[in-house]
Amino acid sequence: MPIEIVVYDPAWPARYASEASRLRAALGDLAVRIEHVGSTSVPELAAKDIVDIQVSVRTFGPQVAYQDVLERLGYYHRPDPEAAHRFFGLLDASGRRVGNLHVCESGSEWERRHLAFRDRLRGDPQLCREYERLKRRLAPLYTDINEYADAKGEFIGAAQRPAGENAGPN
Repeated sequence: MPIEIVVYDPAWPARYASEASRLRAALGDLAVRIEHVGSTSVPELAAKDIVDIQVSVRTFGPQVAYQDVLERLGYYHRPDPEAAHRFFGLLDASGRRVGNLHVCESGSEWERRHLAFRDRLRGDPQLCREYERLKRRLAPLYTDINEYADAKGEFIGAAQRPAGENAGPN
């Protein structure tokens, strides 16, 4: 299926807020922090119409403690080779993916990097526009979401580095 980038939807923050409320109620103390991440969390940034949420937990073990709760909410676990986080998807009634849930350990590098990237995009309109241009250029070239994500990796990595470490993404 082709990757579709759509114009910013002002409903994305409300979709996040609604889902975050469900997650908070279901996870209780298991969730240390729940954040809207990814492109849908950045005002005016075009994105895939999939809301990304990051849930920080104290520890990954045992995963069943939160996985069972998430599955009852309709999430499905998607195994990910990266050990730094656990990935879950959420489908709507038609089977279209409408949500990504990233579970990471509180205070981890994964948590810090994703929040830092979101905050850089929110605070730097030029970087935000560069990222949107990159996404629009790459989307028609890929049908595999992981390959598309990998293609954005260099830009994202450069944007996540502290300001003194590089001149920014090229």
